[in-house]
Amino acid sequence: MKAAHLDPTVALASEQSNRESPMKLLLRSTSVVALALGMAGCETPIPQVLGPQHVPSNFTAPMAQGAPVWPSANWWARFGSTEMTGLITTAQTGNLDLAAAAARVLQAQAQSEISGSALFPSLSLQGSAQRSRNGAGQIIVDPVTGQPTGTKAATGNAFGLTLDASYQLDLWGKARANLRAADQLILASTYAQQVVALTVTANVANTYLDVLALRERLTIAHQNVDAARRVLAIVQAKVTNGVSSRLDLAQQQAQLAAIEATIPALQEQEREARYALAILLGRLPEGFDVTGTNLDGVVTPVVAPGLPSELLRRRPDVAQAEANLASAHGNVDAARAAFFPQIGLTGSGGFTGAKLASLFTNGGFGWSIGASLLQTIFDGGLLEGQFALSKAQQQELVATYQSTVLNAFSDVETTLGQVSSLADQERLRTEQTNAAAEAFRISELQYREGVTDLLNVLTAQQVLFSAQDTLVQIKLARLQANIGLYQALGGGWSEAADAATQALPAQTTPVTAGPAAPPPPSATPVPATPKPIAIPGSQSATPPPPRH
Repeated sequence: MKAAHLDPTVALASEQSNRESPMKLLLRSTSVVALALGMAGCETPIPQVLGPQHVPSNFTAPMAQGAPVWPSANWWARFGSTEMTGLITTAQTGNLDLAAAAARVLQAQAQSEISGSALFPSLSLQGSAQRSRNGAGQIIVDPVTGQPTGTKAATGNAFGLTLDASYQLDLWGKARANLRAADQLILASTYAQQVVALTVTANVANTYLDVLALRERLTIAHQNVDAARRVLAIVQAKVTNGVSSRLDLAQQQAQLAAIEATIPALQEQEREARYALAILLGRLPEGFDVTGTNLDGVVTPVVAPGLPSELLRRRPDVAQAEANLASAHGNVDAARAAFFPQIGLTGSGGFTGAKLASLFTNGGFGWSIGASLLQTIFDGGLLEGQFALSKAQQQELVATYQSTVLNAFSDVETTLGQVSSLADQERLRTEQTNAAAEAFRISELQYREGVTDLLNVLTAQQVLFSAQDTLVQIKLARLQANIGLYQALGGGWSEAADAATQALPAQTTPVTAGPAAPPPPSATPVPATPKPIAIPGSQSATPPPPRH
């Protein structure tokens, strides 16, 4: 943008003239405003910082074949747990982090109103009433002689009503740049609210599954305690009958104590998980509980990623970084415009009089208009420093945006790999657990019949307990990996096309799916998708247009 040359002969003093009518002066002012509006579009384009090196042509991790592309807006309902769905619904209305995020959106909207006010004139109305007494007084005149005989104090009134107006011409687009920056911050805070909503939803689901998994592990521990006591009873009977030594008795007692020692730690972890879940719902932990006891009723819905480039329109954190970059660019334009002169218009008009009844008469009316120009000559490097600061902040947000994009692709690749790997691990661990259960059953029977020794029973029981406990943890990890995948894919959110400021690189290579991820060990039918649950206090995927 080139600076316009100002005519140095423009009058810059306030005046009250009888030679020019107010209509002529208004026309002159209108022409200046028209010039300002014509130059208000001088804004530089937002730098485009995405290249082919930032967007892969396809995802390489294993993905499910034939799975629906992109999550639905209520993806959590497809895990088949009505209790988890209800908890998430409660969190959407009671979570305090969501309430704080909604308040930050309101703050950004208020800041936009503040920035937009610079585009409008400022009007103020002032009224005054004054009563005063002059001590020097009024001269007293003798009515007969006409000569002054003395003085007396004079008391008088003064009334006034004045309308003042001022307007800063936005010739160089500084105010509009500040408004663009503020409007982009509204978008950024709206997207940040969606990030919080998605995070809260995933945290509620993950924490609820933590509670179920810990309860299932507690059940397994109690079952193993019962099995150890059953074996201990056999050992005690054999010791009493002189068939076994007290060494076998001591070994089995140690085995029982070792299993029992795992229970208090699991109980404490389960209690802490319940407390954390209550906080996520915005509730006190005291008295809070859930009814689920294990992971058996939770299913694993599959989902597939679409084109990698489309991911950037479905991640609210990427959209937030994009809006922050656009806001920083608005600040750069504003800092550049600050180098040019500031031109202001002022005007005032009103009535004055000694009596309120005669205030609004032609004789008591007065007005004035004027213009001013302010150009910085020397400021010790203030404007240069502010401009350099805004450019450096823009450079920082360019790197932040590119980093957010790369991390988004990494999240999808990582969670796709975890879903596939954990499904394989669960299948193999299930086979191991079944075999270990059969081995323990046989060893216990053989020990009862005296065919094998106690060491084989102890070994089989340790293997079974470890396999069962590990299997539950792998089930939990697989379910949470699927939650992570839904979160990495944006949780069904989508950015409005007209809100995007960064062009995406053209996608020339079609997506080629990696090896198909194996199905989960337990294929439970996926329930029908209920009506999507709106997040109270949050913004829709399409943010409202700027108000200015």
